[in-house]
Amino acid sequence: MKEYFYFDNAATTWPKPEPVYRFMDAFYRSHGVNPGRTGFQLSAEAETMIFETRRMLAAFFGFGGDPNRVVFSLNATDSMNTSLGGLVGPGDHLVITRTEHNSVLRPANHLERDHGVSVTRVERDGAGQVDPADIRRAITPRTKAVVVNHASNVLGSLQDIEAIGAVVRETDALFVVDVCQTAGVVPTDMDAWGVDVLVFTGHKGLFGPMGIGGMIVGEGVDIRPARVGGTGVDSITPFQPDGYPHRLEAGTLPLPGIAGLNAAQHWFADLGRERMGAGGADGADHGALSRAAMNHIHAMELGHVSRLVDVCASLDNVRVYGPSANAPRVATLSINIGDLPAEQVASMLDADHGVCVRPGLHCAPLVHEDEHTTERKGTVRFSPGFFTDEEDMVQAEEAIRDICAYAARRA
Repeated sequence: MKEYFYFDNAATTWPKPEPVYRFMDAFYRSHGVNPGRTGFQLSAEAETMIFETRRMLAAFFGFGGDPNRVVFSLNATDSMNTSLGGLVGPGDHLVITRTEHNSVLRPANHLERDHGVSVTRVERDGAGQVDPADIRRAITPRTKAVVVNHASNVLGSLQDIEAIGAVVRETDALFVVDVCQTAGVVPTDMDAWGVDVLVFTGHKGLFGPMGIGGMIVGEGVDIRPARVGGTGVDSITPFQPDGYPHRLEAGTLPLPGIAGLNAAQHWFADLGRERMGAGGADGADHGALSRAAMNHIHAMELGHVSRLVDVCASLDNVRVYGPSANAPRVATLSINIGDLPAEQVASMLDADHGVCVRPGLHCAPLVHEDEHTTERKGTVRFSPGFFTDEEDMVQAEEAIRDICAYAARRA
C-alpha cells in the first residue's frame, strides 16, 4: 500500500515521467556550462538544446512564428508580471476575469492602484464560464490587453479561448492567455485562436521541474523588458537588446529546468507515437504527436474526476463547485463536506487516509468570493493527474465517504 495518495496535480504534477529526471541529471552533469556565452563545444551544445526546447514548445502550443519568441522565465507569475508590466501603462485599460489566479489579479491590482491603469473584471456564470459577449462589452478604445485563464485552478471550468480570441481580434486589444492549468492536458492552438501572448509554467501539466516557465510572444507584439542585464550577446550595447529572446531574458538561464522541459517534450512525442500507432505516427510532426498525447492524458484525467463527482453526488452532505463532469473542464474538483472547514477536511484526508489535497482559497480569491466560500476558508481541491492509478482513486473515494460519515455524526 502506498504511503501517500497524491491529488494535488493542479499545484504541481508529481511524479514526473522518469526520462525527465534522468535527462535533467545527465545533461547538467555533462553540459552544466553557460549556454551560448563562449565559443567552446559544450556551450554550443547547451545552446542547441535550449533552442530545440523553444522549437518544440512553439509547435506544442500551435505557434508558427520564430521559436526565439519562446521566452523562458522563473514561472508563470514571473512571465505574467513581465507581460502585463511591459504592455500596459498609465491611461490604458485592462480587461481580466473573475476566474483569474493571483498571478493575474495582483499585477492588475498594482497597475490599477500604482500606475493609473483602469481594470475591468468580467463576471462568469455559476459553472465558471465566461461569456465572450461580456468580454466584448468590456473592451473600450483604451483597452490595451485582455487576459483570460484557459481553465480555473479552483473550479476546473474550461474557457472557450477560440471564441474569446475571435472577439478580441475585432478590436485593437492584445489577447493574453494563461494556460497553466491546461498546458500538457488540453491541446492549444495559439495562432488559430488569435493569442498574442501565451503564458505557461513548467511544473504542472508540462511535467517539468519547478523554477521554469515562460511565455510565447506573438509576431508583431513587443513587451518592454522588466529586467535588464547580461545576455551573453551584443555586450557593447548600453541597453537591453531589442531582439527576442534576449529582449526578455536577462542573466544566465535555468539550464536544468529547460533540460527538464526538453525531456518532457520528447516524452509527450513518444506517448503520441504510442497512441497514434506506427502507421498513424509516420510523418507526424511534434505538434501532432503532442496533441495525440494530450488528448489521451485529458481523457484519462476526466475519467478520474468523473468518478470523484459521482461519489460526491451520491452523498447528501457534499457540495461540489463548478461545472458538471460532462461540461468543458479539466480534472480539478473543489468540494466542501458538511459544515467542516476546508482545512480540517484536508488535514483529515492527510492524517487519516494519506490523501494529499489542497485546501483554502487557491490564490484565486474572487472565485471564492463568488462561490461564498471565503467565510469557510475556501474549498477542498482534488486534482488527479496522468499518473493517478486505481489504488489512488479507491483510497480517495473511501476517504470522502468516511469524512462524510463523520460530518453527518457531528451534525
